[in-house]
Amino acid sequence: MLNRMWQAGVAAAVIAAAASGATAQTQGTIKIGVLHSLSGTMAISETTLKDTILMMVDDINKKGGLLGKKVEAVVVDPASNWPLFAEKARDLLSKEKVAAVFGCWTSVSRKSVLPVFEELNGLLYYPVQYEGEESSRNVFYTGAAPNQQAIPAVEYLMGEEGGAAKRWVLEGTDYVYPRTTNKILEAFLKSKGVAADDIKINYTPFGYSDWQTEVAAIKSFASGGKKTAVVSTINGDANVPFYKELANAGIKAAEIPVVAFSVGEEELAGIDTKNLVGHLAAWNYFESVKNPTNDAFIKEWHDFIKNPKRVTNDPMEAHYIGFKMWTQAVRQAGTTDVDAVRQAMYGQKVKAPSGFIAVMNTNHHLSKPVMIGEIRPDGQFDVVWQTKEAIKADAWSPYLLEDKGKIADWTYPWVCGNCTEAKYKD
Repeated sequence: MLNRMWQAGVAAAVIAAAASGATAQTQGTIKIGVLHSLSGTMAISETTLKDTILMMVDDINKKGGLLGKKVEAVVVDPASNWPLFAEKARDLLSKEKVAAVFGCWTSVSRKSVLPVFEELNGLLYYPVQYEGEESSRNVFYTGAAPNQQAIPAVEYLMGEEGGAAKRWVLEGTDYVYPRTTNKILEAFLKSKGVAADDIKINYTPFGYSDWQTEVAAIKSFASGGKKTAVVSTINGDANVPFYKELANAGIKAAEIPVVAFSVGEEELAGIDTKNLVGHLAAWNYFESVKNPTNDAFIKEWHDFIKNPKRVTNDPMEAHYIGFKMWTQAVRQAGTTDVDAVRQAMYGQKVKAPSGFIAVMNTNHHLSKPVMIGEIRPDGQFDVVWQTKEAIKADAWSPYLLEDKGKIADWTYPWVCGNCTEAKYKD
């Protein structure tokens, strides 16, 4: 009896949501928000993501739009200012009435907007690798969790193929993503028998440019007689002087390999890479991957941006996946209502430019491949290692004691947009 009452209540909510969504869709366009820094220290990375969403909007509108309406992108610039991200997010949801928001890069920006999305029941599609340790029903995480990037990269460097590193420099920008990722990595390394004295952790501010002392400290640490690797969680435009100083200091990949988690083709476009050949990056996609889906993705990008020299990168692919999944979910639900779209997102599949099928799981994270690439002289990457299958993301790290027993699963309760029956778990 209780279940029938619950089902009836959900059914009524479905009808109300669908009616509300239908009313909204008869008026004007379907708006989406684009929340990326177009100025400040993160503009080097985020401007391209804004352009990616505009490309996706242009493509869907050329094909007739969504639910019979044109999609309109409302672009704002939070200017690498973390509190401003929250203000802009509130404007997008409460004033512009956007159906979904595609945005953020740094975890501090995501943490800033998270309370707004949860308060106003908005949907954020977050396209960048991050530290995990979060599960929100209002965020779909289309970038990598630590088990899809950080852990496999370190495992690679620990193995013979990656040089059998024994000492580790964890070098990051001073904010939540590097600190939490390095906390996980430190626990992982210690679980593998690495001594505390063989782990060096250092942080520098956003926009840091005077790398001479820090790079000298890396060289000094690496002179201890054991193979040393650097794991870089440096973000934004600080990467340009960091890599330049590595070259100035004569640090070669064969001696001290650097694996980066926030450096891709876009960041390398502004650097002379001939002295960085062989250093590494771990992502779920590289532009150099050869397959028909990626060829079409690159062509679409060049045609849209009208510049054949503009590169693609991993967070762009994540936005490509997220946007396509959102449009598929809206069509399946028959409405842009957030609760209906959220439910329709589960199980969505997209053939990704990586060459793999990306799947959205009920923990709001994707199953994705893991790839490690070596920097080439032309600023592209040669993929030197990859998983055979897509890896399901872990929202919570198994290497942190405080995460033991935590589960991310948003299957109950749920509302299905145009389904005839509401389902439930006892």
